[in-house]
Amino acid sequence: MTTGKNQSGAPEATGYTYADAGVSIAAGNALVKAIAPLAKATARPGATSELGGFGGFFDPKAAGYTDPLLVAANDGVGTKLKLAIEHDRHDSVGIDLVAMCVNDLIVQGAEPLFFLDYFATGKLENGVAERVIAGIAEGCRHAGCALIGGETAEMPGMYAPGDYDLAGFCVGAVERGEQLTGDKVAAGDVLLGLASSGVHSNGYSLVRRLAADKGWKLNRPALFDQDQLLIDALIAPTRIYVASLLPLIREGFINALAHITGGGLLENIPRILPQGAHAHVDADLWPQPRLMAFLQAQGHIEPEEMARTFNCGVGMVLAVHPDKAEVVTARLEAAGETVFPVGRIEAGEKGCTVRGSLETWSAKADWSATHLG
Repeated sequence: MTTGKNQSGAPEATGYTYADAGVSIAAGNALVKAIAPLAKATARPGATSELGGFGGFFDPKAAGYTDPLLVAANDGVGTKLKLAIEHDRHDSVGIDLVAMCVNDLIVQGAEPLFFLDYFATGKLENGVAERVIAGIAEGCRHAGCALIGGETAEMPGMYAPGDYDLAGFCVGAVERGEQLTGDKVAAGDVLLGLASSGVHSNGYSLVRRLAADKGWKLNRPALFDQDQLLIDALIAPTRIYVASLLPLIREGFINALAHITGGGLLENIPRILPQGAHAHVDADLWPQPRLMAFLQAQGHIEPEEMARTFNCGVGMVLAVHPDKAEVVTARLEAAGETVFPVGRIEAGEKGCTVRGSLETWSAKADWSATHLG
């Protein structure tokens, strides 16, 4: 605020500025200038506009579509952001943001085309926003979509010092008639799982509760992996499955896909099932990741609770005809995925049952959990 003197000789305010209120237009402009080349590096056919306008244009015809259905998804990263903020791990949460959106599009058969982000904080500082948005751009490159715009909001008083929040919005396209809706799923289909890269972006309220209650030293080597700090194991970004799945979807090899997010295997698989189909998932069929075993042991978490809380090592589940399972597995492995058989579809009430034997997921007896609907 600038000051003058009143008749008594005391200083007086002559005018408020936005900066006085805690908002720096200069910092915002500098950020836009810094991230413009990051966004430009994500350009793809159909993306024609530059950052700085009031919106971003996209031309589906230039992207090769003739009669596309547009599919939209939005998501956030959740309380994983608190770990990133507390431990200065801002570089990969942008990948999480993109992954959560684009993985939700690919399960509907849609190719992600363009992405917009929303970054909100109390005060822009220390290049944090630029590091986050660099991660968003990297995620977009992995997914093959263009970062065509976004919003950076500096809101004093809304966030504690150092805190920020993220939201992502992605639009994809699928040619009419080629969308995946689950209507092709039938009894006899094989369920294949694609390995996750860690906890992904769900379950972090429980992870953070365990860290606080158990006094974890996050900046020390993990008990289950002495070559990695515990914080780095926990903050590993969500795997993006778009590039490996899209060719198989377009060739008709996949009947349905389930992105394993909040609700775990138990609650996400039923979302892709038609009436009269029940998914049976056998936890004996793939190895429990050491990180998941660590979380389970630290929290004394029952296997049934694991199945509805974490991805348990499987970030994506495919339903495929049994005749195609072998070629789909080979193609995905060639594309860099780790593939497990995880179960099958049988006739029954719409829903999912996850089961395991004695010692699977530290169980003291055979166990099962069922979610209907």
